[in-house]
Amino acid sequence: MTATTETDLVTLKVDGQDVAVPQGTLIIRAAEQVGIRIPRFCDHPLLKPAGACRQCLVEVARPGRDGNLAKGPKPVASCAEAVSPGMEVYTQNASDVADKAQSGIMEFLLINHPLDCPVCDKAGECPLQNQAMSDGRGKSRFTDIKRTFPKPIKVSSQILLDRDRCILCQRCTRFQSEIAGDPFIQLQGRSGGSPSYEVHGLHGSQIGNFDAGILGFADGDHVQEPVETFETVGPMGEAALVVGMKPGPVGESELDESGRPFSSYFSGNTIQICPVGALTSAAYRFRARPFDLVSVPSVTEHDASGSDIRVDFRRGTVVRRLAGNDAEVNEEWITDKDRFAFRWQQGEDRLTVPLVRDEDGNLVPTSWADAMDVAARGLQQAEQSGILTGGRLPLEDSFAYAKFARTVLGHNNIDFRTRPSSEEEDAFLASTVVNTGLGVTYREIESAKHVFLVGLEPEEECGSIFLRLRKGVLAGSTSVSVLAPFATRGTLKMSGTLVTAAPGTEPSVLAAVVAGSEQEHLAALYSRLTDGVILVGERAAETPGTLSEVLNLAERTGARVQWVPRRAGDRAALEAGAVPFLLPGGRPVADSQARVDAGVTWEASMPSQPGFGTDAMLEAARAGRLALIAAGVELADLPVGADDALQASPFVISFEVRRSRITAAADVVFPVAPPVEKGGTFINWEGRERPFGQVLTSTALTDRQVLAELAEELGHDLGLHTLADVHAEYREFAGWDGARLPRPIVLGNPVPAPGEREAVLSTWHLMIDDGRLQDFEPHLAGTAHRSIARLSPATAESLGVTGDSTITVTGPTGSITVPVVLSHMPDRVVWLPKKSPACHVADLGVQPGSIVSLAAEVK
Repeated sequence: MTATTETDLVTLKVDGQDVAVPQGTLIIRAAEQVGIRIPRFCDHPLLKPAGACRQCLVEVARPGRDGNLAKGPKPVASCAEAVSPGMEVYTQNASDVADKAQSGIMEFLLINHPLDCPVCDKAGECPLQNQAMSDGRGKSRFTDIKRTFPKPIKVSSQILLDRDRCILCQRCTRFQSEIAGDPFIQLQGRSGGSPSYEVHGLHGSQIGNFDAGILGFADGDHVQEPVETFETVGPMGEAALVVGMKPGPVGESELDESGRPFSSYFSGNTIQICPVGALTSAAYRFRARPFDLVSVPSVTEHDASGSDIRVDFRRGTVVRRLAGNDAEVNEEWITDKDRFAFRWQQGEDRLTVPLVRDEDGNLVPTSWADAMDVAARGLQQAEQSGILTGGRLPLEDSFAYAKFARTVLGHNNIDFRTRPSSEEEDAFLASTVVNTGLGVTYREIESAKHVFLVGLEPEEECGSIFLRLRKGVLAGSTSVSVLAPFATRGTLKMSGTLVTAAPGTEPSVLAAVVAGSEQEHLAALYSRLTDGVILVGERAAETPGTLSEVLNLAERTGARVQWVPRRAGDRAALEAGAVPFLLPGGRPVADSQARVDAGVTWEASMPSQPGFGTDAMLEAARAGRLALIAAGVELADLPVGADDALQASPFVISFEVRRSRITAAADVVFPVAPPVEKGGTFINWEGRERPFGQVLTSTALTDRQVLAELAEELGHDLGLHTLADVHAEYREFAGWDGARLPRPIVLGNPVPAPGEREAVLSTWHLMIDDGRLQDFEPHLAGTAHRSIARLSPATAESLGVTGDSTITVTGPTGSITVPVVLSHMPDRVVWLPKKSPACHVADLGVQPGSIVSLAAEVK
């Protein structure tokens, strides 16, 4: 971006005050520059001007051809007109015309608005309330019957619409078209409509679903009886699919778990930007009032976005979360998962006391002292031990685990990756990711020449990246290509170019992206990637050779590479040394100088050999040779055979917030604090530190505090008594300028050839799935994509699959049966959601890229 020069500035007056602003600035923004407030409803700084509510009307005088100022014939919407040289603006403070116009608009908006502020969720933080008091009439002149509607309409199982309150500002519809790209809510109808059904038909302008009843397509006075399997959504109680909420046929891929057409992963933002109480959340509706709440800024724990959020709690219970305002990261938007999935932290299965396994094999409550004693003796008696930290922990806890492994247990057997890993990924992380500081940023991908996504579906895996990319694409400042088996909804909404790659073929496709390639789309990609950006998801490590070819491609084109993990704590775990081959700060464990430096800081000698990764630890545990420590790890996320490893391990310790399948198999269970009850720091995909404070007062201990007690029981002082202690030690590891591990050079493996009625498995996590961090949120769960299997038309035909079929996918340990959706994708490939309610790929006993068998059944 180029800096604004004096020649680019426009000089004008607002209420007699001189102001100079960049060319193209809206009048309402120019007024803000000199501290003058103009009331508004439809205006939002991240949405295009609409001039829909007309509340911001001002009087404007412009120089004519003769140079003399002349006021316009009528007030103008200051949110929709840009400044011009010599313009003079008169707001409600300096113009009776503007003041009368704004007062008239407010009176018009309140004609049909219900007087239900005492029961409205927006009351107390409502712009309409505030501006009705500051800019409205003191007494209403309206004496007729207010227009009413049956309510609420269920836009989705989570979003409810009270049309009585809507002032048609169109913020929600502009958000869905300009930001999210999901057509889940729209303005329909014309004029003001009628006061009731008995007088005339219902034909006024309204916000809602695509609804035939609103549009006037109903068959006379006949009202369709509701479908029992469908919740009410129509204006008279009709079922949505019957009266046409969604135009055209709705297939399985377009449905959510509640049976409605899928709305959006970002629909909750419409609630927050709604200037009245028209859009509400089913989870928060009638739960509290703003003046009852205590608000604390925080950071999301669901993905690597680092999104800024605000947590509101009442009487020690979190009741809602809102998007924060951080222009450098998530702007003012968050995903529905970040907004609504927070009740897992205070679920009914929350662990509150330590548990140990008694002589009868049962887990029983015990004291902290007894649990520490049992855990210490179990670790001392084990031949080996290893730590699986997972990716949910903040930097401070991951650092504590890294130090505990090296200084207390005396080994490097620690890994945050709850998935299969490889030496190639180790080399990639050590050479390209760790200790690189702030790398590619949100602003940079928004304006990059081109962004190439490898092993990453941002709409599903990091929603804030998706919104930034779509913003850049719509602005024409960037373009996107995606390496994937098929074009997802997110790819289409970003106008992305699909670079088709079947599972296992990614290295060969990447290697073919060269200048002058015979394949025109690959040659074009090479050209666009010059000085572009490659965003690499953690899934790229599933196929040998992919990460190596990504680095080769970056070297050929000059593109910058940035790694995007899936979990909030992954990057912090890497920087903290929660991997078997690196000490904190990216110091290789095999480097003698790195060990000396670490030993000085930690006052201990460091083990010289790289430790076991996740796979090796599970294998050793399965052989009965290794005790396991698991911290917030889900069994379903671990590699195939993890349950056998837990059962065979001589000793298992679990640090967990809630009961799980791992706590059920543990010998000692330590209850620890969830993010809402502790302070800490996440590091997002950019490499940006995102500190957050403790929200709720709690007696629960953090992982770091429990580890300190366990270290003392084992005769060591961990020394990390406060967050300040952790950061002081962590900063001492920063700035490693020694040798890094060399970049990976790995060739791809031969692509497996599936036989008859077989296919290669492709899979990834959907944003809203069956993860435990979404538990106790039934309304959110209803908005998840329905589980389906995707096949190419040719593969489906060979199996006898039609659009009315279901398909059974079978692996070594189980089967999954889901509906089939035909997609443009490589033949002999089947795609499944990795962990959705009706589809857990872990049940098949295979990894992505493996061969599975297919069987079709026609309904």
